[in-house]
Amino acid sequence: MAISTRFLLGSLCGILGPMRAYASEICREEHQALGMSVVGTSWGIGLVIGPAVGGFLAQPAEKYPHIFSADSLFGRFPYFLPCLVISLFALVAFIISYWLPETLHIHTEENIARDSTEASLEDNSYESTRTHEMEVSELKLSTPQRSLLRNWPLMSAIMVYCIFQLHDMAYSEIFSLWAVSPRKLGGLSFTTADVGEVLSITGFGMLFFQLFLYTWVERILGSVTVSRIGAVISIPLLTSYPFIAKLSGSILFLVLNCASMVKNILSIAITTGLLVIQNRAVPQEQRGAANGISMSAMSLFKAIGPAAGGSLLSWAQSRQENDFLPGVHLVFFTLNIVELVGLVMTFRPFLALP
Repeated sequence: MAISTRFLLGSLCGILGPMRAYASEICREEHQALGMSVVGTSWGIGLVIGPAVGGFLAQPAEKYPHIFSADSLFGRFPYFLPCLVISLFALVAFIISYWLPETLHIHTEENIARDSTEASLEDNSYESTRTHEMEVSELKLSTPQRSLLRNWPLMSAIMVYCIFQLHDMAYSEIFSLWAVSPRKLGGLSFTTADVGEVLSITGFGMLFFQLFLYTWVERILGSVTVSRIGAVISIPLLTSYPFIAKLSGSILFLVLNCASMVKNILSIAITTGLLVIQNRAVPQEQRGAANGISMSAMSLFKAIGPAAGGSLLSWAQSRQENDFLPGVHLVFFTLNIVELVGLVMTFRPFLALP
């Protein structure tokens, strides 16, 4: 039942592609990085805070017995409360989306009259207007003829994006499992509430970076360079995770929060840069379809990531006494290999910039 529910949730979750296309359409080119960063931040924070909410609200009768009794509905169904809260949140988002303006230009009589008036005020020259109309007509005729699958700048950016998403999903799965694992297996012996607290702090750090710092960094370095730098820094950072497990007390909590925040900030910076490249590789009329292809490909890799990450951690914890990459060292080494592959793919001749 749980697997069927997850399958249905994934099958019906088609909102991210339209959100990315919408953000790129309502923002001018110089502000597309900010639009993509906001969408990416919202998605990333959801992935971070979602498990945190689940951790705080799951089994409420055990965690909050003074509020929820064991005989109540929440006691008999210990995971009903987080599901209810998330469902209500989705309902509120659905209602709010009704007031979002459409980005497509609908040619009603009122719009045509207004556009004609504006055009006559801006340019009274018949020849200029005629030339503009011919250019627009030629653009509309030529754009659909270009196949998205043959658009190498788009497809190469999607492939690189999928590799990094595979890494990020595997990391997200591994991080939570590693944190709650016992110390003897190389984990941190955290509770689900402890993990939720770390992820919540990470989410706020990601929000601050994307809203106030990313566009400034991207404007100076460029989208591709930001992605490359993020991948390079992530490799030594992940290498340090097994050694973080040797810490304890407040030092552990402080270092882990910093490491988690930096890692997720780097991941969202990489993702945002690649999304900007994808949307710049196609005209506006094809952005919806391009983001749909991107989402479909990404979903396949996201399906592989958690399963592969969980299986890898389970196998690695069974080889604590090995001389070469014992225990969780193997896990984070494997994550670094995937990150390195993604980094290499950001260079020519593989990644073609639009």
